[in-house]
Amino acid sequence: MRFIHYLLLITLFLFIASATSKQKKKILVFSKTVKFRHTSIEKGKAALMLMGKENNFLVDTTENAAYFTAKKLKQYDAVVFLSTTGDVLNNEQQAAFEAFIRSGKGFVGIHAAADTEYDWPWYGRMVGAYFSNHPKQQKAKLTVTNDQHPSTKHLPKTWERFDEWYNYKNRNADVKVLLTIDESSYEGGKEGAYHPMAWFHSFEGGRVFYTALGHTDESYKEEAFLKHLLGGIKYVLKK
Repeated sequence: MRFIHYLLLITLFLFIASATSKQKKKILVFSKTVKFRHTSIEKGKAALMLMGKENNFLVDTTENAAYFTAKKLKQYDAVVFLSTTGDVLNNEQQAAFEAFIRSGKGFVGIHAAADTEYDWPWYGRMVGAYFSNHPKQQKAKLTVTNDQHPSTKHLPKTWERFDEWYNYKNRNADVKVLLTIDESSYEGGKEGAYHPMAWFHSFEGGRVFYTALGHTDESYKEEAFLKHLLGGIKYVLKK
């Protein structure tokens, strides 16, 4: 009788553990590159996997565009483009990803995600802008324009840090800006007094977060940046 009791308890425990696992949110980190490849990609993948473990969401990583089918994407709540570059998806894969977003799922773009898919206008509108060029890596001052968002609420009003600072083109005016950069604080800014560097928006049923930050290896050990990134992920996961 005692054996049966223990067996029932073990069965119940396994059932609860399985149910809990199924309830966890799951993201796909995609880091395929066709043009320039950032050395920080490997650091970023490791940081995101650890972030998932510490914050109760599951993380898969891939550079295989074959993941972009309706069947395979269905298991994920959000996709992260980690410094992707160039033309990374074919027409069928693009259509599957568009359907994924329209189904209410999320997207996070990190740094060179804006240096991706220039011939896919839908992608440019979703990400919010395309990369144009950048000056040398250097320190600069960022200004928090929205301190209520989970990606910025921990940050000081003025945030000084070292990174590679992008200039952009073809901006989507509908995004909601989180961070701007003070072009007087560094050399090479070309957008003037209002130069957005991180933003979010609702797009065709899905949620999108993009940050220009994250070029350097050191970014993925920086507490303030990782909290910024985690906040963006939580936003698109609706956590």
